[in-house]
Amino acid sequence: MSLPNSAATLPVPRALWRTYLAFLGPMVVANILQALASTFNGIYVGQMLGTRALAAVSGMFPIVFFFVSLLIGIGAGASVLIGQAWGARDLEKVKTVAGSTLFLCALIGTAAAILGGLFASHALVALETPADVLQDAEAYARLVMLALPLLLVFVSSTQLLRGVGDSLNPLLASLLSTGAGMLFTPALIRGWVGLPQLGILAPAVAGIIANALALGFLILRLRRNRHALAPDLALWRALRPNMLVLVRVLRIGLPTGVQMVVISLAELAILSLVNRYGSGATAAYGAVNQVVNYVLFPAMSIAIAASILGSHAIGAGRVEQLSVILRTGLLLNVVIVGSLVGLGYWFSRQILGLFITQTPTLLVAEDLLHVMLWSMVLFGFQSIVGGIMRASGTVLVPVAISVASITLVELPCAYALSAHYGLKGVWIAYPIAFGTMLVLQISFYFGVWRHRKIERLT
Repeated sequence: MSLPNSAATLPVPRALWRTYLAFLGPMVVANILQALASTFNGIYVGQMLGTRALAAVSGMFPIVFFFVSLLIGIGAGASVLIGQAWGARDLEKVKTVAGSTLFLCALIGTAAAILGGLFASHALVALETPADVLQDAEAYARLVMLALPLLLVFVSSTQLLRGVGDSLNPLLASLLSTGAGMLFTPALIRGWVGLPQLGILAPAVAGIIANALALGFLILRLRRNRHALAPDLALWRALRPNMLVLVRVLRIGLPTGVQMVVISLAELAILSLVNRYGSGATAAYGAVNQVVNYVLFPAMSIAIAASILGSHAIGAGRVEQLSVILRTGLLLNVVIVGSLVGLGYWFSRQILGLFITQTPTLLVAEDLLHVMLWSMVLFGFQSIVGGIMRASGTVLVPVAISVASITLVELPCAYALSAHYGLKGVWIAYPIAFGTMLVLQISFYFGVWRHRKIERLT
């Protein structure tokens, strides 16, 4: 199989915008579709079951994000190796990396399902989940955790496809997943068209159905098109722990995974702090997260695109293109993320009103959103700089910067500022942390990384 965005045909700098957007466009749309699925779940739960139900569902977000974060890190490491192997046209290495990564992700998902079933209630109590929603939150949490193996395999499959420059097939799978979720969630909440009435469990069951359909579609489509990562005999044989490959994947991906896990742990700490203000504050937290996701996912998509295009360039021996890839990514962040931030401010009340029906809670959520949404532009800048460095296998220092900014800046600021400004103080900590990350990442990039020799890892 040959893809137009492969490293062998990586364009000259003048055409890089076109290549960037051809790869980035489907990925941004796919990520927005994933956010849409979560958004419609929030709307359905908030409008059909009420604010308490929304609070119960929102309390599960950081726990799921914890495991998805670990997967994202592993996928990032695998994407670098696959991208460099794809740039060098080493298809055997591509499948070896993909098989080992899928095996590891399935193993993590199974462990998460077992742990979730055993300790979901303990985790929710430790997070100080409000007592009036604890029972519903526990039932929802157990089902979501049991569904994690399927979710993680699906998400890791889309990451691996993007490593070879394919963002179209993940988009099509996301279209199917989102559409199925939008249909099944309300039907299962109310028991329409002969389906069982599941109430608050409906989003979790609908998610299982949607992910199963999307993964099945992806397998059939890849086999029909004889894709480089189609589940053929070679990939099945590679579906085992290749220790040499996994060591390299983890060397790059584990620090990124740790970074994402620290972010999720920080969110757990933030949620615990928010929960002290009551279920209304928890619902506002969930609604604000829904809106922020529409800006966060495109920012992360640009960083991922920069990293993958960078790995293709390194694999093809065209290191000189890295600086152009970086500049293009930063400009796209200004245009795309900046525009989404503006829309978020302009339509904040209308968007948040889709989730929250109680006026006092709506006003709180709008105030919190206005405090921190602009800082997503800063987050995007630092993510792109880190993504370029990750393409070369440099991850420890960029990750250390992010972890230090979260643990030594964001969390202390959140607790200190909340003591003075109440709930708003929690959200003030985000722009402070993202600004710190950006300054430190740029300093390392220009002061150290640019002076290093860049070589292939595969």
